Amino acid sequence: MTACPVGIAHTYMAAENLEKAAEKMGVEMKVETHGSIGIENELTPQEIDEADGVIIASDTGLDKSRFVGKPMISKGVQAGIREPEQMIQQIIDGQASVYGNAKDKQQVQAETKRNKENPIYKHLMQGVSYMVPFVVVGGLLIAVALTLGGEPTAEGIVIPENTIWSTINDIGGAAMTFMVPILSAFIAYSIADRPGLVPGMIGGLIAADGSFYGSETGAGFIGGIISGFLAGYIALSLKKLKVPKALQSVMPIIFIPILSSLAVGLLFVFVIGQPIAALFSGLSTWLASMQGSSEILLALILGAMISVDMGGPFNKVAFLFGSGMIAEGNYRIMGPIAVAICIPPIGLGLASLVMKKKFSKGERETGKASLTMGLFGITEGAIPFASQDPLRVIPSIVVGSMAGSVSATLGNVGDRVAHGGPIVAVLGAVDNVVWFFVSVLIGVAVTILMLRLLKKDIDQGEPVISAADQVQPAGQPAASPANETKTAADPTGNENVEISKLTDILTEDLIELNLNNATKEGAIDELIAKLAKHQAITSEADFKAAILAREEESTTGIGMNIAIPHGKSAAVKEPCVVFGRREEGIDWESLDGSPAKLIFMIAVPADNKNDAHLKILQMLSRRLMDDQFREALLNVTTKEEAYDLLKTVA
Repeated sequence: MTACPVGIAHTYMAAENLEKAAEKMGVEMKVETHGSIGIENELTPQEIDEADGVIIASDTGLDKSRFVGKPMISKGVQAGIREPEQMIQQIIDGQASVYGNAKDKQQVQAETKRNKENPIYKHLMQGVSYMVPFVVVGGLLIAVALTLGGEPTAEGIVIPENTIWSTINDIGGAAMTFMVPILSAFIAYSIADRPGLVPGMIGGLIAADGSFYGSETGAGFIGGIISGFLAGYIALSLKKLKVPKALQSVMPIIFIPILSSLAVGLLFVFVIGQPIAALFSGLSTWLASMQGSSEILLALILGAMISVDMGGPFNKVAFLFGSGMIAEGNYRIMGPIAVAICIPPIGLGLASLVMKKKFSKGERETGKASLTMGLFGITEGAIPFASQDPLRVIPSIVVGSMAGSVSATLGNVGDRVAHGGPIVAVLGAVDNVVWFFVSVLIGVAVTILMLRLLKKDIDQGEPVISAADQVQPAGQPAASPANETKTAADPTGNENVEISKLTDILTEDLIELNLNNATKEGAIDELIAKLAKHQAITSEADFKAAILAREEESTTGIGMNIAIPHGKSAAVKEPCVVFGRREEGIDWESLDGSPAKLIFMIAVPADNKNDAHLKILQMLSRRLMDDQFREALLNVTTKEEAYDLLKTVA
């Protein structure tokens, strides 16, 4: 593995030299690079297992846990550039020490074994990852429609028909109807591949629609999980059946989907669905008997039911019970329910923002949507969190909702419309508004406290890149494969200039074969002036500040008479390269002490969102490891010759 703090030149120079040395020595080698564009050429577990040894040439901290029990040579990135043959020879001669110990190896093997033995979590996460966008899109569209077009009535918040808001609400509702089928479908897909997709989708649809099995409410996301695993494992079992060769080609597209869809559908309709319907009917009758002296106990039960499945069957039974009480003129049942409805999404949304060590970056982004959905009484905003960590999240939101519900009961909070969340208070449908918000805050605080106690800190795994060296913004997707054509922003801001070789961002006008200045800063000024003349930058002073800030971090003199100064600045209009040469050389404080004769200055816009120029830097760094190429570049006599030579950097 090779890596350097900047992740631009040295990373790829070390990789190139190691690969060339291995080829020369007749050794089979694979090099994984950790550059600014992410991990490339990643090693597989099988390759690591079969390897005779590991070489790490890196000036940054890399995860070595994969290599426990392997002979390892670990040095700085310069060693990979200057002494690749010696490092390889150490492995061959058995001079490398084994990384880790037997206990460490056993732990790594045990962890790998646990991951293989626990596929349930993997399948569940596959479904959740596809479900989340439907929850977010649907919930936020409904929230917008309710806020801007909703009107409080005795039947709940109503959006007038034949308005733009009713259309937006319908679109949001359509997105939400896909939630459970998508969850179920991709759980099944994870288990059985494509043959599981259709039965999973059909099973999820049946689970979400209680009319199939005589229930007013569906089985919610819990039913979707059940149907997904049923469909997946039934389809997987059918895949393993030995059938005549004539049927093998049609099994995945006809027989497996049909048979597994029938099996899942019939199980839900005739076996699973009926007990669920009877359970919910009994719950409604039981809840109706608990009014009066049992108000606190009723509030506890309603709060738990609202939050335990977040829009699923338990939630719907409690909600319908509260709605029925409104019709009878009893608003104090719906009040605690209205509080409990918003606590899971608001609590999880705030927790993801204030407890960053317990939530991944993706979860924190989901938390923003969850918080918004909670404000509009959409409990489903909490589902992505509960699906990923149900054993810790569900108890936390249940206890929080119960606390908020009891507080609302004690404060005589009433709700005159069949809806929940702060939106009903804003629209004037709540009795005792102040205590409504107090109860919400209490429930949210209890939820966050529970999450703090139950959830474990996670390894964020988010790289930190210094401001001067940050060519790719943190959080941007990793680069595409090396042979993929990239684009970069043109001077007008459009990302449509193709970059597949160095000369896409280097012209003859940006080549200077006889730099006048013998000092580092003087040469920088001279190269920046050419960029300004080319109209690639708007301010020489601002761009120079970015270049010098990078030089203060560490020299860009990478050795072998090469320097690659680079800067990222708002003064840069478009990714650009200027090449300068000084035969006498310039003291660039290079790591090997050699003067810089070949200087490539890279200019990058501050808001550049495309990583194509990083690929150019990789290509350039690798090409400069070729002694003949460097010699030829030192000996060219005209800009045209230099430009033609640089065309080969691709």
